[in-house]
Amino acid sequence: MKTCTTIAALRAEIHAHRRAGRRIGFVPTMGALHEGHLSLARTLTRDCDIRVCSIFVNPTQFNDPKDYQAYVINLDKDKALLEREGVDLLFAPDVGEIYPAGFQTTVTVAEISKPFEGALRPGHFAGVATVVTVLFNAVTPDAAIFGEKDFQQLRLIEQMVSDLKMDIQIIRGALVRDADGLALSSRNARLSDEGRRTALSISRGLFAARAAFEGGERSADTLQGIVTQSVLGVQGTEIDYIALVDERSLERVSTVTGACRMLVVVKVEGVRLLDNIALHSIGL
Repeated sequence: MKTCTTIAALRAEIHAHRRAGRRIGFVPTMGALHEGHLSLARTLTRDCDIRVCSIFVNPTQFNDPKDYQAYVINLDKDKALLEREGVDLLFAPDVGEIYPAGFQTTVTVAEISKPFEGALRPGHFAGVATVVTVLFNAVTPDAAIFGEKDFQQLRLIEQMVSDLKMDIQIIRGALVRDADGLALSSRNARLSDEGRRTALSISRGLFAARAAFEGGERSADTLQGIVTQSVLGVQGTEIDYIALVDERSLERVSTVTGACRMLVVVKVEGVRLLDNIALHSIGL
């Protein structure tokens, strides 16, 4: 696996692959890699000849500077995982390479940025959209993959690529769970054993809501109530939001029609845990 730390070096590598007629796939990450990230790289093998991964902890998407300062990655460990997975090219720039002195441009995606994470983390999605645009311009991928776990972020990128007429295929990577049902996240490492057991109330609630949906329930209030009851049924949880939304617009719905998504963020031991589940009534 070749590692590049500058955009110039990265572009030289990409140009060589393009001259050879290879299709470029891209997995952007902030490091602290786990099986969820690796599954995204694996999925790209079906669509691309060359897989590029970036590791960059983006300061502009942290609304709390303390969270940015506390974010720790192990680059050597992450590189070993990517090499084992057969990733071809790693882009690992420093902050000055992405945001040089005098940088002053921000990309915003108006409506999708407003609710949920956008409301609770001011500036977060502007930071995401801006850094992804910079990375897309550096890598110039044919396809890029984003996991469904952070579903609002995924929709933001899909909307941005569509609006700005970027010639990039956005692939949705399936949400990956541990055997006990907890959605994979680098944040899980911050949970104690007891906290992890508490956090399982989130996936239990989502699975129960899906079972009720598959049994014919379509009321958003009822389905959200099932998740709420599961989460609040154990001590040590704090709900940021539980919302049943239209998958495309992310607007709340009162009844499940078409493609909908249950979005959940719950705090356990001070750790914000994101999860979601699809509830699609198409064809039923």
